[in-house]
Amino acid sequence: MENYLKEALEIVKAQASVRTMTEEEITTMVKKLADGIKIISEGCAGTDESETFDMDPKKAIKEKSITCVECGKSFKILTKKHIATHGMTVEEYRERCGYKKGTPLVCKSLQRERRKKMKEMKLWERRNQN
Repeated sequence: MENYLKEALEIVKAQASVRTMTEEEITTMVKKLADGIKIISEGCAGTDESETFDMDPKKAIKEKSITCVECGKSFKILTKKHIATHGMTVEEYRERCGYKKGTPLVCKSLQRERRKKMKEMKLWERRNQN
């Protein structure tokens, strides 16, 4: 197990060097990777897609990332294409997670940046001038 843990730590260290990760994300990722490396190295067929990632949807949208509640992967933007890999539409995903209809599937910092940019553009004023 020690060897698997070392390998997992190296991978997570590399991932943490390119993006900000919470302590919870780091520990979860290390555990999953160590288990995954062990399964692969022992030659077991551990690719059971029926396993669902267990995460509270309310905690999925964070400051710097949004985590897919289906697979546990973290993104800045949860795309329609990614959600389709789980056999759902964006609307079905929102409904399954209990999000309101118009909830943006992006991290909070990106959402703030977009809102600020839209306010600066003042598109509603341009529309009234034409």
